[in-house]
Amino acid sequence: MPRTAKHLWEHVISWENLVEAYHETRKGKRYKPEVMRFHRRWEEEILNIHNHLVWESWQPKPFTAFTVFEPKVRLIEAPALTDRIVHHALHRVVEPLFERRFIHHSYACRKGKGTHAATTAVQGMLRRAQAKWGRVYVLQGDIARYFPSIDQHRLIRQLERVIGDRRVLELWKRIIFAQGADGVGLPIGALTSQLAANVYLDVLDHYVTDDLGFGFYARYMDDWVIMGPDKAQLWRLLEHLTLWLDDELGLVINPKSTVYPAAQGIDFAGYRTWTTHVLPRKRNVTAARRRMLGLVNGYHAGRVTAEEIAASWASFAGYTKHCQAARTRAAIAEEIRQAAEAPPIL
Repeated sequence: MPRTAKHLWEHVISWENLVEAYHETRKGKRYKPEVMRFHRRWEEEILNIHNHLVWESWQPKPFTAFTVFEPKVRLIEAPALTDRIVHHALHRVVEPLFERRFIHHSYACRKGKGTHAATTAVQGMLRRAQAKWGRVYVLQGDIARYFPSIDQHRLIRQLERVIGDRRVLELWKRIIFAQGADGVGLPIGALTSQLAANVYLDVLDHYVTDDLGFGFYARYMDDWVIMGPDKAQLWRLLEHLTLWLDDELGLVINPKSTVYPAAQGIDFAGYRTWTTHVLPRKRNVTAARRRMLGLVNGYHAGRVTAEEIAASWASFAGYTKHCQAARTRAAIAEEIRQAAEAPPIL
């Protein structure tokens, strides 16, 4: 049985770790009212958090829930500010323990990874696969309602294989069970949930690559691709993984999961990838166009500032600069310019 990490609690609750966790929590949010209120007495507030952790009396507060509509409709459940500090403090200590166990080609919510690294890696895999086999097929799968479907008790058993410190495990259990959702589901808006979700599907990563021997594999959270030369083999693999994920992790594969020729482009991590070029995902472009035109209409009605439009455009431009999208970007910019009296921000 692999050794588990012990003597972590003192690092989690140390004053230095809590202060660093607070700085991480505050990053990019310094001027939000709740953060400004907290900062006026931050030493007293962190001391209070520290005391509750020392006496193991810390209890999570109710989450704040809201809905986002891009890139798809999702319910976000965000912890209170003081709880986010605890989440960051825990994450700072335990994340490296799991990071060294993750496969290289897992790209979501990891330092030095992300969508652009995922796209570059998939393009490199596709080039090598094409050189090896000629014609390449892609199994593309994702999990239906992933975060709400995670089995909390199975997750804890996975955490226990790495963490051997009782108090650290008890703290993480309190965070996991805070939703009171009958043992199923994690809140999308919590930092610890992102790490836990990667831990949960790390089992799939190692099963596909180590046990089944599929080397051309990459995952971005609950979206994953496997490349192979045999279309029928990949369809059989999809059927097998559908049963395996249900048995091992209690997860259901999205019915849209499929097998297709790589020649039509791999739709993964926000981009469509070929061996020779990368394009933006069609629905992302459609959503950006709709959002920008809506903001311009809001500008004319006095509900939106030019700065808000500029920020949204900068976000879209940042997304498209990592692929071949100059003509797409120019076409949307021209359409916005033609809107009556559009603000001069493009």
